Amino acid sequence: MQAQPTSPDVSIIVPAYNTELYIAQAIDSALGQTFKNIEVIVVDDASTDSTLAIAQKYTDPRLRVIQHPQNLGAGAARNTALDAAQGQWIAVLDSDDWFAADRVEALLQFTEIEDTEFIADDLFFILDGETQPRSTLLEEADSFIKTPQFIDPLLFVETRRKLKLAYTKPLIRRKFLKQYNLRYDPALRLGQDYWFYMSCFLKGARFFLVPEPYYFYRLRKNSLVNESRAERFDGFCKAAHEFLQLPDVFKNLALQNALQLNLRSYKRGRAYYRVVEPLKQKKWGKAVHQMLHNPSFFTEFLKQLSEIIGRRWDYYVKGNTLAYEARLQKKSTSE
Repeated sequence: MQAQPTSPDVSIIVPAYNTELYIAQAIDSALGQTFKNIEVIVVDDASTDSTLAIAQKYTDPRLRVIQHPQNLGAGAARNTALDAAQGQWIAVLDSDDWFAADRVEALLQFTEIEDTEFIADDLFFILDGETQPRSTLLEEADSFIKTPQFIDPLLFVETRRKLKLAYTKPLIRRKFLKQYNLRYDPALRLGQDYWFYMSCFLKGARFFLVPEPYYFYRLRKNSLVNESRAERFDGFCKAAHEFLQLPDVFKNLALQNALQLNLRSYKRGRAYYRVVEPLKQKKWGKAVHQMLHNPSFFTEFLKQLSEIIGRRWDYYVKGNTLAYEARLQKKSTSE
């Protein structure tokens, strides 16, 4: 077998937790890239299934497997991989997703044309169990982006709900991350990408977007996006408060206003799910208590009522579980 180059151009980092059904496809897609000078770093975040065992069966010398002794979350797992990475570029791959075979090669070609710290592509959304993508990120946003272009931090924040650029998985210049000691926030169990990208923007990162999709984003019922949404929004509120105190944000009135607008949206989402989650758990007393302390729940509930009825109609009347799951997943990716 040919010896591995001592200095890989790209480090593909894969945080993994209980994804035994998907991890092999993720690893295969990383090792199967048409661009060969890579390393693949899988960080198993204390999985309780066979995820780690599957990853450890690979013999390709370009693959390294690191095990966390306890579950620390995706952000911490990515930080562990960043510490171990040797490539000039970092490519993040979630363990239930996969790359098109030419993804790394295609994106690297753009780095030869544009001087950038982030090079992102569109991505395919594919429902778990289906064989064909349902759409792409830019298609669902009915996006105006038709040609490669730079994304500034204001556009990134203003389009958070519609364009959702935080879902992209860019190639990131490792030298830039090391220069400013930029890492994922391990305290955020969800939404780490958004605030990580924001930290990079505030250090002057240039974000270049290619409107062609090379990344397959699997929408599955038991993924992280289905953990407590109240906790998710609470983390977003805390992160937004912290960013609003930063001098670079304070000096940029337009960015400050956009973050304030998003913060109000996070607070409404937090109020809504603080009531909905105990209702689903049939904790009636807690739900009533949360209603009294989160009056904006009622406004948010009325805004979502038509979508709630639509989901119930699909599931209980039409018996269309696929349409029901698609509605749920679309709602998750829009928050």
